[in-house]
Amino acid sequence: MSRDAAGRVVGRRLAVEGALLAAGALSLLVLGYWLFATVSTFSAAVRWLVTAGVLTVAVAGYVWRHRRTLRAADGARTESIGLANAITLARAVLIAAVAGFVVVDARGALAWLPAIGYGTAVLLDGLDGAVARSVGTETRLGERLDMAVDTTGFVVAPAVAVAWELLPVWYLSLSAARYCYRGGLFLWRRAGGSVGTLPPSRLRRPLAAFQMGFLTVALLPPAPTPLIRAVAPAALLPSLALFARDWLAVTMSPSED
Repeated sequence: MSRDAAGRVVGRRLAVEGALLAAGALSLLVLGYWLFATVSTFSAAVRWLVTAGVLTVAVAGYVWRHRRTLRAADGARTESIGLANAITLARAVLIAAVAGFVVVDARGALAWLPAIGYGTAVLLDGLDGAVARSVGTETRLGERLDMAVDTTGFVVAPAVAVAWELLPVWYLSLSAARYCYRGGLFLWRRAGGSVGTLPPSRLRRPLAAFQMGFLTVALLPPAPTPLIRAVAPAALLPSLALFARDWLAVTMSPSED
């Protein structure tokens, strides 16, 4: 098979896989709208659908912008989106569905959905990377997408918890921490400061996993809200301290240039 023919085959395969993933995302949105329209109100259904739909479209746009990074770590062209990336995209759609609850106050069985949706995304978080490593399909797009989904989750889950008064409003500092970190480095460079390489940390992944678990518990309807709010400072401070430590590490170390 010629190179052009092989390229067309790969292109068709990626198009089919993309269409299947889009159909799955659309099905979830339709199901969510139907549930709200049936159990709650039409207004709540529309608000949920618009919010979740906008974030889902944003995910699709992100993937499209970075589609050329769908390559293996060594730069080799991949012939498929891959199971690992599909799992990461499923996580993204679940978090988009959870985002819809920022603008609706669900009752009864619907009140369980944010915890179930975000908790499922958390469980899948460890699976996509393991799948990519086990079948040798780690891609640059997968790395970018995994980080973007994690960051979005740390915005969406606290926002829902704060909107439902399950966590205090200052817990949104977790949502802002990464953006403040990146924005601060940008301003630091503009001011002429040097930025070194971020050193490895044994705490980064465990603290992220702890935050995901804590947020999932906080979103559970049976969780005692006074207790969750009481332990919130102890849950939040280590993560903020790690961001501060990372800032000092890269701004005080020799420049990577």
